[in-house]
Amino acid sequence: FVSVFEVNIRFIGGLLAAYYLSGQEVFKVKAVQLAEKLLPAFNTPTGIPWAMVNLKSGVGRNWGWASAGSSILAEFGTLHMEFVHLTYLTGNPAYYQKVMHIRKLLAKMDRPNGLYPNYLNPRTGRWGQHHTSVGGLGDSFYEYLLKAWLMSDRTDTEARKTYDDAIEAIERHLIRKSNGGLTFIGEWKNGHLERKMGHLTCFAGGMFALGADGSPDDKAGHYLQLGAEIAHTCHESYDRTVLKLGPEAFKFDSGLEAVAVRQNEKYYILRPEVIETYWYMWRFTHDPKYRQWGWEAAQAIDKYCRVSGGFSGVKDVYSSNPTYDDVQQSFFLAETLK
Repeated sequence: FVSVFEVNIRFIGGLLAAYYLSGQEVFKVKAVQLAEKLLPAFNTPTGIPWAMVNLKSGVGRNWGWASAGSSILAEFGTLHMEFVHLTYLTGNPAYYQKVMHIRKLLAKMDRPNGLYPNYLNPRTGRWGQHHTSVGGLGDSFYEYLLKAWLMSDRTDTEARKTYDDAIEAIERHLIRKSNGGLTFIGEWKNGHLERKMGHLTCFAGGMFALGADGSPDDKAGHYLQLGAEIAHTCHESYDRTVLKLGPEAFKFDSGLEAVAVRQNEKYYILRPEVIETYWYMWRFTHDPKYRQWGWEAAQAIDKYCRVSGGFSGVKDVYSSNPTYDDVQQSFFLAETLK
């Protein structure tokens, strides 16, 4: 079994990018072959795809840990751009139809407080646990709504409106200021806000800045400012560690500000999200501090993560003598360095 989401963003997305950059047909052919192998994952009562599919048999299933046998919002919501492009390249409407069906289904559903829960059961079409996050399990669903609108040359107004409505609800219920004045994005769990932010959530600073263009005039400056505040918070999560690299998650509770508490949240695995937000903020504001922050992160990665065979994640960013996890993630090359 392989992850439908991971195969799509890493393999199909990579092959399509290689095709557009090189013009070589082999990359397009392989992207289409792989996409055909993923299509059986959509054979569910609702059309919401399984998280995993067996490429040989076409059998699908969901992660055992996911709430109530659910599919994951960030996974089935992060197929749109690649699948729309596959229809554009091949003339086969099936890819486009699959992802538009997902969007239509979501549009019809009741959303608690206007928020999208991270879990949706593909058999029943019902939400699982009411857990909403802009980090892991939710993140790229919102990113792909905005980028679907941009990719369509701003003609996909449905995607833009869905994005705007979702961000309004997120701002109402998830975004808060800490006692120390740091703006953070928490997680909504079963009716209350968890004052914790993940490294993955830090991409949202760049997303807010990207979405500012196209927002109503009275909101554009607000979203650019919100992007800047998130960038600042995520920079603080780096700056408050020994290695000047950010932890996997950090809290805003009981006097703690932008610091990891649990040992299993103190690691850094070469993730790109904070540097990504710096990059967007530099592009939109040309404030030199974002270049400086990016350079500081690059130097810290080079100092503490470089090993003889490449680069490795570290297990504790608060330790002056870090131990390695001995893994160079593919997103380090595909995103962080880029």
